[in-house]
Amino acid sequence: MRVAIVGTGAIARGSHLPALTALGAGQPLEIVAAVDIDAAAVAAFCTDAGIAHPYTDLGLMLTEQRPDLVTLATPPRFHRDQTVAALRAGAWVWCEKPPCPSLEDFDAIEAAEGPDGAGPYAAIVFQHRFGSGSRHVKDLLGKQAMGRPLVAHCQTTWFRDEAYYSVPWRGTWSSEGGGPSMGHGIHQMDLMLDLLGPWAEIRAMAGRLVHDVETEDVSTALIRFEGGAMATVVNSVLSPDEVSRIRIDCERATVELVHLYGHRNADWRITPAPGVTSEEADAWRDFGPDVPSSHEAQLKGLLADLRAGRRPRSSGADGRKSLELVAALYKAAFTGSTVRAGEIGPGDPFYGALHGNAPGWAPEHRERSAEVPA
Repeated sequence: MRVAIVGTGAIARGSHLPALTALGAGQPLEIVAAVDIDAAAVAAFCTDAGIAHPYTDLGLMLTEQRPDLVTLATPPRFHRDQTVAALRAGAWVWCEKPPCPSLEDFDAIEAAEGPDGAGPYAAIVFQHRFGSGSRHVKDLLGKQAMGRPLVAHCQTTWFRDEAYYSVPWRGTWSSEGGGPSMGHGIHQMDLMLDLLGPWAEIRAMAGRLVHDVETEDVSTALIRFEGGAMATVVNSVLSPDEVSRIRIDCERATVELVHLYGHRNADWRITPAPGVTSEEADAWRDFGPDVPSSHEAQLKGLLADLRAGRRPRSSGADGRKSLELVAALYKAAFTGSTVRAGEIGPGDPFYGALHGNAPGWAPEHRERSAEVPA
């Protein structure tokens, strides 16, 4: 399997390359090329990683190297064009979150995929729903072993200072697509959706309390799920005591995950309700061998799907659902209305841009310095 990495910054070095290297041991997988518009950066990346072919032109790389898989580690504003180019060249794509700055962009990507059963497909990096912990809890909830899910809390309260936002593409709608709801909280919201299933309606608020950016720096939301469960969601980059957290209260137990950037079995806790036998509670708490959530855990499944020619998880409708929830959160927050699942489509201002041209939130029209994929 021939793989190319596009974007050679921190996420490529810290996550994509190590995952590919680990999974390449013992199976036919070769990283044949890397791409970045910074010639010096891509040359250094290839030298350090032992990759034979550095490129500054994605199209040329696709033509000359014909990779089977392209991993994208670039800012969100580039994802649509880069993904479509790779799909049209016959390559599968594994794209960093946020997926792209709008539902319209995502639908353009999905339209460029091959038909079901053939590919190529584009999957989004949502690594928090992969690993032994999330798999075990998803199975328990799916079987309603702990009873019906009733109440949930989804929390991404992180801290980002002014230096973080000094990077030109951060904090802008055109480049990043949104604030912490899009760029940070989308991981926990994706895991929440994967565990609880389809949502029905959302109400929300958003604020720009500290940072001088186009997007929000905090948001809160209330969500009702199709199954009846109700959830609160908090996304923040203003919180010195950082935590990522999901809590689900079911009829017979509470399940809670507390971590920051990734979780292991030990980060999950199940508290049974009175009357539950110790034998049943012990069975719920048996997570099996520990497989941490990680890029590697997700990529392992994606490579198996590629070889089998089947659609991978977090692609197509399964990948779109988290972006749709983010778009609905922004629409609810900026308009003060209740937004229902499925209502944002062509013709809706929040379909083409997550700010929806809302007064006070739509970006000013001004020249910005050129962004560099990182």
